[in-house]
Amino acid sequence: MSLLEEVEMLRRVPLFADIEPAKLKLIAFTSERVTFDPEQYVFHQGDMGDAAYIIMEGDAEVLIDGPGGARAVARVGRNEFVGEIAILCDVPRTASIRARSRVVTLRISKELFFRLLTDFPKMSLTIMRVIAQRLENTTAQLRRVLAEKQGADVELAKPHPVEG
Repeated sequence: MSLLEEVEMLRRVPLFADIEPAKLKLIAFTSERVTFDPEQYVFHQGDMGDAAYIIMEGDAEVLIDGPGGARAVARVGRNEFVGEIAILCDVPRTASIRARSRVVTLRISKELFFRLLTDFPKMSLTIMRVIAQRLENTTAQLRRVLAEKQGADVELAKPHPVEG
């Protein structure tokens, strides 16, 4: 893919929609293109974050480690941005990303990411909205799980008729 094609692709990513083409060219030029085969991990939950990724082609699943092993909780695809929470908050990765198909990404280093946020305040607002939406989705999933568990606990707590 040429630099111009990468710029056009970046233009379709909501995060970069308001950035002028010359700056998008700089982002494309300074980012690293990384390809992942099916079942290959982009990153693992618990790793320290050193970059964020824009999915340019393919789709991947978001996995969360749990008592029974990793569980898929979402899918991500073309033009989506992943990995930003770990670099924004300086915390270990909150989830793993595993390719479902061949996935082509642009890897944006932590340093470049922060420079973009400084240069383009609108990007910061867009990122906050994305993170807030993800938090809302996570909270809704947690509510469902707790409601299901509470329902199961109620069933277990019902007295059984005494046979006589």
